[in-house]
Amino acid sequence: MNDGSGNGQPPLGEPRYLLLTTFRRDGTAVGTPVWCVRDGNALRVTTQGSSGKVRRIHNNPHVTVAPCDMRGRPKGESRPAIAEIDDAERSVETARLIARRYGLLGWFMLRKADPDRVGITIR
Repeated sequence: MNDGSGNGQPPLGEPRYLLLTTFRRDGTAVGTPVWCVRDGNALRVTTQGSSGKVRRIHNNPHVTVAPCDMRGRPKGESRPAIAEIDDAERSVETARLIARRYGLLGWFMLRKADPDRVGITIR
């Protein structure tokens, strides 16, 4: 993910909700609002490993990201990025960071160890 340095675009920052758009094999865009946490120049999100977005990222790591509201309505410009599915250890760390960032609601949603949960790093 481009941090905006040197290209005239402001950095994406750390939006409360992120519209993560993945692409089907036929090129159809599928946008999903997700929680995120900043990790240096990357953003990290967590989701179910069996979700469609994970399958689509395995097939095509090119995604777009944009700040959005909780319903997925964009609140800024979309930016190209590359998504990578994290290993099990990093996925647990991502879930923990997101639970901490989103307070009581984050803790409640991510409180149980879920073997199907994976982290995604977006650069």
